[in-house]
Amino acid sequence: MVERYSISRRLFVGFNYTFLTVLSFLCLFPIVHVLAVSFSSNAAAAGGFVKLWPVGFTTASYEYVLTRGEFLDALLVTLQRVGLGVFVNMFLTILVAYPLSKEASAFRSRTAYAWIFVVTILFNGGLIPVYMTVKYTGLLDSIWALVLPGAVPVFNIILLLNFFRNLPKEMEEAAFMDGAGQWTTMWRIFVPLSLPALATITLFATVNHWNSWFDGLIFMNRPEHYPLQSYLQTVVVQQDLSDIASQDLDLLAEVNDRTFKAAQIFLGALPILLVYPFLQRYFVKGIVLGSVKE
Repeated sequence: MVERYSISRRLFVGFNYTFLTVLSFLCLFPIVHVLAVSFSSNAAAAGGFVKLWPVGFTTASYEYVLTRGEFLDALLVTLQRVGLGVFVNMFLTILVAYPLSKEASAFRSRTAYAWIFVVTILFNGGLIPVYMTVKYTGLLDSIWALVLPGAVPVFNIILLLNFFRNLPKEMEEAAFMDGAGQWTTMWRIFVPLSLPALATITLFATVNHWNSWFDGLIFMNRPEHYPLQSYLQTVVVQQDLSDIASQDLDLLAEVNDRTFKAAQIFLGALPILLVYPFLQRYFVKGIVLGSVKE
């Protein structure tokens, strides 16, 4: 039997579709506009004629960006940061979430340790103590200065430990009866069953490391050690063209400040745009199951 919706229901559904369509367009418009500017000619971009479609299509901006060593060096630093940072984040998140997911009868100090981690969400020492810590531990101007200060993401730990709590206790008890210890149970039982939650917090960690720019400006003394987003921030705020090589002058004549910046911004966002669709299907399930405590 076909269900008939009332007029008010149809209006409500229609309004939702219209609102979400407009909202999606507003979210996509800046990305499409930046992409169009990056592929447009010098004159069209400078004159403000570019909206959603390239005017005077050219790839000169991308050719120029990809031939500059500063951009490639910053990209390499960011790839190193993401690789190390995500691995450290995930490893420590699993190690902390697993014991904190136990009942107080199995881990007596669980509540005390949980509050220690929660307090760090509410309060922090501030920028100066963090900088002094990094400096006096010898991490300044190294890749570890970008990785270790945020090595334990407490929000991700809370999501994962609640996900662990939702797993059937019978599987853990069966593993113990078969002679498995806590370490084996964690890696052989809990981790394989938690792929939705792990995919979600992996996405969080990846985006966090990829988009971070302020710590690069603070902890790196030399521009060649900047991660990509820190480098792009300096480019967008103040572009220095004093060190342009003579062989790049002809190519530079085909681009301008807007197309140059747009190409770099889009290249900086492209990896996340490519990775997100593959992890998005785990996103909702991981968030819902990891944020509700029974």
